[in-house]
Amino acid sequence: MDQSPTQPTQQISEALLWHKMTQVVVANAQPEVILSKLAAILGEEFRADGCVISICTRHSTQHHVASWFGDDLTANQQAGILATYSTLEAATLDAGSLIISELQTRDLIPEWRSCSIGSVLSNVTRFQGQVNGAISLMRSHSHSWTKLEATTLATISDQVAVTVSQILLQQQVLKQAQYQSLIQELTMAIQNSVDLPQILKLAIDGTAQALQIAQGSVLRLRYWDPRHNSRSLDGIPKARVTVECQWQPEIAQPQSSSLTSETLLSQSFWVSECVVCQSAVSYAEPTALSDRDDFPATTEAAGIAPLFAPERMPSLLMVPLESKNKLLGFITLQHDQPRVWQPNEIEFAELVGAQISSAIIQTETLRQVESLVEERTAQLQQSLELQAKLYEITRRQIEKLREMNQRMDEFLSTLSHELRTPLTSMMLAIRMLREADLPPDRREQYLNILEQQCAQETSLINDLLALQELESKQVAIQLQKVDLKQVITDLSQSFDQRWALKGLTLEIELPPRSPALNTDLASLNRILLELLTNAGKYSDPNSTVSVKVSQQSGQQIAIAICNGGDGISEEELPYIFEKFRRCQGVTQNAVPGTGLGLALVKNLVQHLNGTIAASSLPTDATQSLETRFTVTLPQNLEIA
Repeated sequence: MDQSPTQPTQQISEALLWHKMTQVVVANAQPEVILSKLAAILGEEFRADGCVISICTRHSTQHHVASWFGDDLTANQQAGILATYSTLEAATLDAGSLIISELQTRDLIPEWRSCSIGSVLSNVTRFQGQVNGAISLMRSHSHSWTKLEATTLATISDQVAVTVSQILLQQQVLKQAQYQSLIQELTMAIQNSVDLPQILKLAIDGTAQALQIAQGSVLRLRYWDPRHNSRSLDGIPKARVTVECQWQPEIAQPQSSSLTSETLLSQSFWVSECVVCQSAVSYAEPTALSDRDDFPATTEAAGIAPLFAPERMPSLLMVPLESKNKLLGFITLQHDQPRVWQPNEIEFAELVGAQISSAIIQTETLRQVESLVEERTAQLQQSLELQAKLYEITRRQIEKLREMNQRMDEFLSTLSHELRTPLTSMMLAIRMLREADLPPDRREQYLNILEQQCAQETSLINDLLALQELESKQVAIQLQKVDLKQVITDLSQSFDQRWALKGLTLEIELPPRSPALNTDLASLNRILLELLTNAGKYSDPNSTVSVKVSQQSGQQIAIAICNGGDGISEEELPYIFEKFRRCQGVTQNAVPGTGLGLALVKNLVQHLNGTIAASSLPTDATQSLETRFTVTLPQNLEIA
């Protein structure tokens, strides 16, 4: 920019300037508005092209700038001045005041050589002896600032310093309110048992924003041996550091940096590998590092974890998370510029750390309680399930006992009937035989009755004994070659005579080549006899009973005996092979029997290493049911 000739010295009325500034202060309540208007008054009274009033201290990250520019400077020029103003501000704070007539010829502020500024008059503002800001007057051309201008600026800086102090006080009050609000939020979150990750995020986000840092993290210590988590133990604990929660604004993540939020959260390292963590673990107080030179020196055994990165984040504050001398981890607060951590900032970070520690302990305690409750609940559930199983087993046993008692009662009733009826007939025959004048034909009739009833009693007793022997495995097998066709034919002749009165017909179906069996003949005969007897009892009159023999795979013979009649109900079918079990209605219908026949058949079939199955299904031809018993026997029985 071309330099303009130096203008005549302006006579500034200090009293008038004080009056205008006082009116602005009285008429406006907002300190930020006051600063902007004061900048305009100063710029106009000093006939400057620009005026900037900044609030700043040497160690604070809080920064506020109020500016005024004349019409001669374009918007781009104004933006350029504000973008590089920090260098002028720093030079003013270092020197206390600056008087530069030809800025472009000076090496004091190299960044401003290309700026649209030719001369600068700057002065710091002091309140109670402490610097709290700076006032900078700028002209776009060279200008020799007079002693009166410099003196006047220095004088009015005192009044501006008061306004600046009000803004700083207001910022401090707002900051304290922000601190208190975050602590209250954390307290409510802990009281409401909010999830720990949410509490950690709330804590680190709120702390980072309140302190205006570039990066913040919550670190947890995972001890190799949980018993060694106390500070009272000597030496560095064997613990691993993990990043539980992290805050890093996008503006603090340069594209050249490889440490994104995801990689920070995935970091994990041993305490013994990082000198920063070793130092923090060794002391019970917060670790505050203002610049990279304050970081501990690395050793051959330990370096500095990439998380801390002193080159990018030269200032670090680490606050321990503790509970009853138990070190849980740290809050780490980092800034991308050197920074002296103020006592109120450290105290605030400690309060947040105490809240986080409480949340961690509460969460771990709740987790332990929940785990204990779950364990006890599982044990109780197992106990209840066991009790339910025992109850079910007991219920089934009681039901089985009731069923057995019922079956025993039925058996005793049936057995009583089967025993008393022959005995009654036998007693009557004996009385009749005692008569002296009894004709020979009647005598023969009574003798036949005695013989028949005695045979029936003997058969019943033999069935009981045979069943007992089979169940106790006391029956020996007598193997012999058996012609199945001959056995069935011999049996059919006896049943033709028995069934003549009922009109039953026996139909036999054999394979072309009669199969030979190597089995126990007596047992086979008894099986067929009982099944045919049972078929005859429950067949409809004038119906057909069929016997079908077939060759099965695996050297087995299947014998199926079918009859038509009332059949067996679906509910009773699974129990028909049990002892003393008779279908409902047979006793009422005067069907003779004790309920031992099918039980004896099943035991005999098992005695021959065979199987038996029963079915009762409707037929297409009639309304009756077809009851089928299928016996499968090995063709060659082997004795173990």
